[in-house]
Amino acid sequence: MSDTVPLSKLSVGSSAVLREYPKSGTAFLRLREMGMLPGTRLTLVRTAPMGDPIEIKVRGYNLTLRKSEADHVIVEPESAA
Repeated sequence: MSDTVPLSKLSVGSSAVLREYPKSGTAFLRLREMGMLPGTRLTLVRTAPMGDPIEIKVRGYNLTLRKSEADHVIVEPESAA
């Protein structure tokens, strides 16, 4: 098992598996409702020029998150085989 990092630290084009995020708050309720559950694979598509927001591809659609939200989403980067 690889080390985990915040989603906000993932580099553009990298894929990862979501491992955990806080279980409370309206932003995190919204993320769960959009299918971001532990074990879900995602890819960082791009970041805005100033680094906020970021766009990820998850479950076949693109989702934009604030960097402050992505700081609390913990992912396990997939190693390049």
